[in-house]
Amino acid sequence: MEFCPKCGKVMLMKKKSSNVVLVCSKCGYEKKLEEEVIVTTDIALRKKFKPEVVMIETTEEEKILPTTTDVVCPKCGNREAYWWSVQTRAADEPMTIFFRCTKCNHTWREYG
Repeated sequence: MEFCPKCGKVMLMKKKSSNVVLVCSKCGYEKKLEEEVIVTTDIALRKKFKPEVVMIETTEEEKILPTTTDVVCPKCGNREAYWWSVQTRAADEPMTIFFRCTKCNHTWREYG
């Protein structure tokens, strides 16, 4: 990433004839690249997606999950639950913590 020496704006790569140049979108300053550049794009990164929440249903898998005694099950009042966290919102927001009661298997979530 380079910044324009005139105005300080981020410079973008543009193809000009057979060369690739950096161009400032604000003032139009151009700089020819001195070395070869390989540009790749990933279409999957452009698509918006919703993360899937994987629900763990078997007791064998629950044995590997950590437990906590700092929560109360809203269904049965038990004070022990398995927990795991998933990034369900934007990366700049806290993770969502999921809990599953060790007694009645009720699952709920709390936002950080």
